[in-house]
This record gives sequence, C-alpha cells and structure tokens, in this order.
Amino acid sequence: MPTSTICTPPMADPANSSPTPGGYIFKPHERPMMPGSPANPDHPASRKFAYFLIGAYLGIVGGFQNGLLLANLTALQGHLDLTPVDAGWVTATYSMTNACMSILLFKARQQFGIQRFVRAVMLALLLANFLQLFDAGYRMELVARGVSGVAASGLSTLAIFYLMQGVPAKARLGGLLIGIGLTQVALPFARAISPLLLADGDVTNLFVLQFALSLVAVGLVNILHLPPGETIRSFEKLDLVTFPLLAAGVGLLCAFLIQGRIIWWSTPWLGGALAAALLLIGVAFLIEHNRANPMLHTRWMGSRDLLKFALAGAFVRVLLSEQSFGSTGLLSALGMVNDQLVTYYTLLTLATLFGAILAVARLDPNDLRRPTLISLAVIAVAAFADTHSGLLTRPANLYLTQAALAFAAVYFMGPMLMEGFVRALAKGPSYVISFLALFNLSQTLGGLAGVAALSAFHTLRTKAHLMMLGQSISTSNPGVAKAINDLAASMSGTMTDPALRSATAGAMVVQEAAREAAILAFNDVFFVIGTGASLAFLIMAARWLYDRTRGFNPLAKELEALQKMMTRNQ
Repeated sequence: MPTSTICTPPMADPANSSPTPGGYIFKPHERPMMPGSPANPDHPASRKFAYFLIGAYLGIVGGFQNGLLLANLTALQGHLDLTPVDAGWVTATYSMTNACMSILLFKARQQFGIQRFVRAVMLALLLANFLQLFDAGYRMELVARGVSGVAASGLSTLAIFYLMQGVPAKARLGGLLIGIGLTQVALPFARAISPLLLADGDVTNLFVLQFALSLVAVGLVNILHLPPGETIRSFEKLDLVTFPLLAAGVGLLCAFLIQGRIIWWSTPWLGGALAAALLLIGVAFLIEHNRANPMLHTRWMGSRDLLKFALAGAFVRVLLSEQSFGSTGLLSALGMVNDQLVTYYTLLTLATLFGAILAVARLDPNDLRRPTLISLAVIAVAAFADTHSGLLTRPANLYLTQAALAFAAVYFMGPMLMEGFVRALAKGPSYVISFLALFNLSQTLGGLAGVAALSAFHTLRTKAHLMMLGQSISTSNPGVAKAINDLAASMSGTMTDPALRSATAGAMVVQEAAREAAILAFNDVFFVIGTGASLAFLIMAARWLYDRTRGFNPLAKELEALQKMMTRNQ
C-alpha cells in the first residue's frame, strides 16, 4: 500500500496470516467487517481527525455534483440555449447513472479492492468536471452529467469510509449517518453560494469551482489512504446480463418521471418508456430470483418487513417534495430568484446540518422508528402552516417551516438507513448489496415520483383555480373595470394609444390572476402533503405504541445476530 508521512504503516493483506516485510497484521477487531470495506486499525488521534475532515469534505463534494446543477439549472439552460425538455434530459442523465451505481460499485470493491475503487471514483470525478471546463455544448454536458452521477455515488461511499475511520470504534455507525447527512447538507448549501458564483453572469465559474473541488479531493485521498481490505471473487457472468437490464429499466423509469411533468403524461413515447422499464426490471428480477448465487436476494427484498421499509422510505421522500417542488415553486411563482434567497438557503443548510448531528446524537438501535415519527409530525405541521401562503408571502415567512422540513429530511434518513443496514448485515454480508439497491431505488424514485405527482396535481389545481377566478374577471365587474382603468391610467406617460393601454392593463390583470391561481394550487399541494404526513404518522405511531407497550423490538433478532457476528470478530 502506498504510504506517506501521515498514512498508516505498510500493511499486510488482511487475508494473509503472515505479514509482509515490515508489514502490519490486523488485530481481530481491526479486520474489515465484510469484503470490499477497509479495515479499521487503531489510528492515533491526529490521523483520526484527518480522516474525519477528509470524509466531511468528500461528502460535501459528492452532494455538490447534483446540488450545483439543480441550483443553477435555469442559468445553465440559458447558457447552452436549451429547451425545457433538453434541461430535463440533463437532470435525467444524472439520475439514470446515479440510481443503480451503488450495486456495481459495491461488487467492484469486493472484487478489485478498496484502492482500485478509490482510483476509479476519483478518475470519474475528474473526468466529469474536466469535460465541463471546455463548455462544449449540450451533448458533452449530457456525458458529463452521466459520469457525474457515477462519481457522486462513489463519493458518498468514500465519505462514509473516511468518516468511519475518523470516529471511535463504538461510534463507527455514526460515521455512516454523518456521511449521509453531509451529502444532504450540500444541496441547500449549493443554492446558498450560487449567487456569489454567478455574480458576473458567467456560468463557467460553476465548472471551474467543481473542477477545483475535485482536484483537492484527489489530492486528499492520495495524501491519506484508506486502510486495505479483503477481496473476494464477486462478479459472475450472469451479472453482465442482470445489471444492464436493471440499469436500463431504472433509467427509462427516471426519464418517464422527469420528462412526464415537462411534456405531460399523454405524450405517446412516455407510455412506451414506462412499459419497457417495467419489462426490463421485471426480467432482471426474474433472473435474480432463479439464480443459485444471486446479486439481488429477491425473496428477502420481497419480504413483508423489507417491503414496508422501502415503501415507508419512498413515501417520506414523496412528502419531502414539499420543499424541492412546493416551496421552491411557490417562491419562483412569486418572482423570487436565487439572489433574494441566500439567507433562506443558508438557514436550510444549518437546519439540515442540525438534523444530521441530532440523528447521530440521538441514535438508539433499539428504537429506530422514533425519528421517522418525529419527521412525519414535523412535515405535517410545516405543510399545514404553509397552506396560508399568498401573493404577499416572502422568504422570511417560510424560514421556520422550511427549516423544519430541511431538518426532517435528514433526521429520518439516517435511522431508516440504519434499520435496513442492520437487517441486511444480520442476514449476511452478501445481503448488503440487495439492501443498497432497495434503499437507493426507494429514495431516488420516491423523490422523482413525488415531484412528478405533485407537479401534475399542481397543474390540474392551477387550471381549476384559474377557471374560478376567470368567472370574476369581467369588465362588467365594477372592481375589475376600475382596476383596469387605474392600470391604464398609470401607463399614460409611456403609452399614448388609449386602446393599447387598456389592452395591456387587461393582460396584466389576467397575468396576476394566473399567478394567484398558481399560488392557491401550491396551497392545495401543501394541504395534500400535510394530510398524507398526518395519516402516515397516525398509522406508524399506532404500531410503534403497540410494540412499545408489549416491550417488542422489531429488530431484536437482527440486533442479536449482528452482536454475535461482531463478537466473533473480537
């Protein structure tokens, strides 16, 4: 293993009982928990601190891969002269490659080792951000975003590995939660700093920043390496059939969910894409179901507990679309731009960070459902509070509710991830890849489906409100006639034609009615989300109270099996 002044000493292959010359033999408790993960040697305090800082940096950089794109999609669309459909393909390309890569990267780590995995991820990161420096147009942007999705998936894993090296052994699972939380922190943080990056109107500043961040990341992981791990023969020939089928199916599903709300769901090719996606995913799962040594344990994934886990995670992600679609869309309808939202997104960044820290501090393996209940309650209260939005609503009016939602978004995710991870490890290390696939798909597709469904609902409600408002917009209405006349009179200094002034004033009244209809529709969206969160809270709370009164822990068997596994490694 390459070494440096602050790196661990040369280490023998953990799978080998005899050390290499000058090598280091891992103690039983230092060995990796599963193939594909780094070992956990006893580092000195200074090295632990360095590992922690690098892990935190990698987590932020990984979140930036998507955060900076979403925060500046409008600016990028104008810079590259893209249509809304073209911009939709840019975001879809990232989701397509990001959704399934955890499966491939997990097996790659097991087969080729952690250091080759690090080099591959860093190469993908450099390539994605290097391609954007040339500003080579739409097609190159699609390629760059696709590679960026791969890099982001690998960076989140690297961040977790580094953070787990940087915390005490008893708090190692906390490193996992911190890594997930920092990735989420990067999303509002990207929106908070974007106005500064675009102060001169040059979008290439974003590309330069991303490339600079990736260069620093490459330097850091080469200064301080991860400890080596164990490797096994992981890939099988049938994986070359299953994974492309699954990836293609999930990619088509992402395209369906993203483009459907842009070009509307009645577009013919969307139906074909959905049918093809379901067919490809179905064939992939059918193959896995009948394999002797499957990549995905479909019987376990289809069990009652895992299905409830996946559906709960996806549903919470749908509810959290209140922020990514609801409040963002409301502020956009009110004419707010990024320059006016710096304080707003700064508060969301701090709330997200607080949620990540509290999730670690309050982690209780014997009660992993409580954070989800708290998050659902917070979502319900915040959503109902936002139903009072109107034309005079400003970012300051949403500070408290949206900060609460940002907190809930990350507070529930860590413990939910932990629950699935415990269930997988208790079955055996080979089940982790099935859990990662299930969790990533539930979160990615849940988020996309939430935005798609709420967008469709908002469009329909906007039309309904506009029809109701249109009935009152008539020149026979004295109030409307007076408003048009007042607007026309205010334009007398710039327009001399009375007929043109009157027509322009009438168009402004209609435009204002359309904006009010959109805002009323957002209030309907908030009400639906609040209702859904309340129902989910009541159902989950009833089950939680029932288990608590009986003294029953749903994860008791899994925690016992995991404890025995960890004891054997001591």
